[in-house]
Amino acid sequence: MLCIFGAWLCLKHNDGNRIRIAWAVALFLWGMLETVLVTGVILYDIPIVKPGTESLTGNAMIVGGLFGWILFIYPFEALRPGYLVWWRSALQLLPLPILAILDYVLPIDLRLLIALYPLCLLNLLIVQIRKYRIWCENNFSTMDNIDAQWIVRYIVMLVVAGGSFFWICVSHDPSRVFTQDLYLLFLIAYTTERVLYRPDPWKQLCSTTMDEQEEVNPVNATYRATLETWLDKEKPYLNPDFQLTDLRQVLPLNRTYLSQFINTEYGCTFYQFVNRRRIDEAKRMKTEHPDWTVHDISQRCGFSSPRAFYRTFARETGMTPKEWWFNQGDNS
Repeated sequence: MLCIFGAWLCLKHNDGNRIRIAWAVALFLWGMLETVLVTGVILYDIPIVKPGTESLTGNAMIVGGLFGWILFIYPFEALRPGYLVWWRSALQLLPLPILAILDYVLPIDLRLLIALYPLCLLNLLIVQIRKYRIWCENNFSTMDNIDAQWIVRYIVMLVVAGGSFFWICVSHDPSRVFTQDLYLLFLIAYTTERVLYRPDPWKQLCSTTMDEQEEVNPVNATYRATLETWLDKEKPYLNPDFQLTDLRQVLPLNRTYLSQFINTEYGCTFYQFVNRRRIDEAKRMKTEHPDWTVHDISQRCGFSSPRAFYRTFARETGMTPKEWWFNQGDNS
C-alpha cells in the first residue's frame, strides 16, 4: 500500500520530471511484486523465501535480484536523466531470467553466479557516479547547494537491505523479517521524500537550457577573448548561483558546446574555471582592502560560504587564506 501510494504521489507531482517518474515506476513494480509474493504465500503456500531454511535457495536469490533491479531503476535515472530507457533497463534485467532457467535445467549450483548479479549493477552505478560528479562540475560553479552525497546514502541503504535479505534466508529467527520490512519502509519513505522535495540539479539546469539539438556556430578563436572581456568587465562569477548556461549571454553555444569549450580552452571543468577566478578576485580584494577579514572577502568574491572559500582556496593554492596573506607580508 505504501509503494502504490508513493507511486501515485510521484506521478501526480511529476511536472515532467523523469526522475520522479522513474521512482514511481520502481515503487509500482515493488508493490506489485510484493502483492504477488504475499498472495502466493498466503493462498497457495508457495515458500518463495522461507525464513529459517538451512541454505539460501536459487529461487530466493532470483527474487532478491529482482527486488534489487527495481531499486536500481531510480539511481540510474537520477544520475543521468534520459539514459535509462526501457530497453537499457530490460537489458540490465535480462541476466536474471537466464540465470533462473539455467538454475532449473542444469544440475549445478549457480547461487554464486546469481549473487554476482547485484554486484554487477552496483559496478555500473559507480561508473555513473563519477560521470555525475564531472557533469556537476562542468555546469555549476558551486557544489554547496547540490547534494552529491545522496547517492552514497542510497547505496549504503541498498547494501544493508541486500545483506539483511540474505541473512533472513539463512536465519532461524522469523522476527528478522519484520525488522527488514520496517527498514524497507524507511528506505521507501526516505527516498520518496528526497525525490519530491530535494533540489534536482538536472531540473535547475534544464529550466534555463535550450534544446541540445539546435544548430550552433562552431567554436572559433574569438570566443575566448569575448568571454574573458565579459568576465573581466561584468564579473558574473561573483554571483554564487553563476552557471554554465549564463555564458550564453555572450557565446552563441548550447550547453554541450559551452562545456566542451571550457574543457578544451582552459583544460579544466567549469567549476574549477570559475573558482580560480574567484580566488584571484579574493587575492585582489585583500591587496586593495587589507582591513577586510576572510569572512568579508568570502562573501564578496562569489563563494556561498566561508567554509567553501577556505576549502577551495586551500585546494587551488596549497595554503589557507591566512597563510597566503601572511606570506604576502600581511601579519594581521
